[in-house]
Amino acid sequence: MKQNIELQEGDRVQLTDEKGKLYSFYLKSGSQWHSHKGWINHDSIIGLLEGSVVLSSNGTKYQVMRQLLNDYILSMPRGATIVYPKDSALIVGYADIFPGAKVLEAGAGSGALSISLLRAIGTEGKLVSIEARDEFLEIAKENVRKYFGAAPSNWQTYHSQVQDLEVDSDFDRVVYDMLAPWDALTVAAKALKPGGVICCYVATTTQLSRTAEAIKESGLFSEPESFESLIRYWHHEGLAVRPQHSMNAHTGFLLIARKMAEPPIKRRRRPAKGAYSLLDGDEVNDKD
Repeated sequence: MKQNIELQEGDRVQLTDEKGKLYSFYLKSGSQWHSHKGWINHDSIIGLLEGSVVLSSNGTKYQVMRQLLNDYILSMPRGATIVYPKDSALIVGYADIFPGAKVLEAGAGSGALSISLLRAIGTEGKLVSIEARDEFLEIAKENVRKYFGAAPSNWQTYHSQVQDLEVDSDFDRVVYDMLAPWDALTVAAKALKPGGVICCYVATTTQLSRTAEAIKESGLFSEPESFESLIRYWHHEGLAVRPQHSMNAHTGFLLIARKMAEPPIKRRRRPAKGAYSLLDGDEVNDKD
């Protein structure tokens, strides 16, 4: 998304007052922004450079900037819970979403991850987003449209279950943000090129375990790696440096695996006692 240097009509801007409180809105010529601290003409902002200071009608100072992706995602309307920026950044990095990639996304939600994926693949890539709930898909499409100014031409959306849709077999990456990704592993394997990456985003430990075991048992992917991200912001005022009282803790788990051209080599591991259910009286031999 190419931006002009000066703020333009249609830009979503963010005002910050001296207490750090944030206000955001879209610029429209002839309009005004109102608060209990006065009003500001949009025309007095259009044409300024980011970081300029504007005054309200009662003299309150505001610093004006375009919204960053993080700010936009956290403030946009949502139906489904969003994939938070700390997780979408890791998905883009660890799933190796590259410019020109062809990506299949199942679970568009409110469009937060779709925006990050579209930015990462660029205009030469392609994103296919599938969402089972029509009301969520409409919110996602509107959020993406507002962020980019128009619906990207390289973005296709479908109201469907991913298992019910015929997909191409030349995708570079598959990203699942869905309740039961283990039910759609064969779809991902069919869609991915050999060496392609599947990334599953799940919320709970039971989903994590079931997805990981299903990936291992499928014989279609490499050994999955899983992790979560926890972000803790810090307060720094002179020598008073300490962690803030609240933090962005657990939001979800990421599982990453690769599509295999042949069945993967089984990893040798010593199972912990009780890690797997014992069937028909078999015993786990942990002496190997």
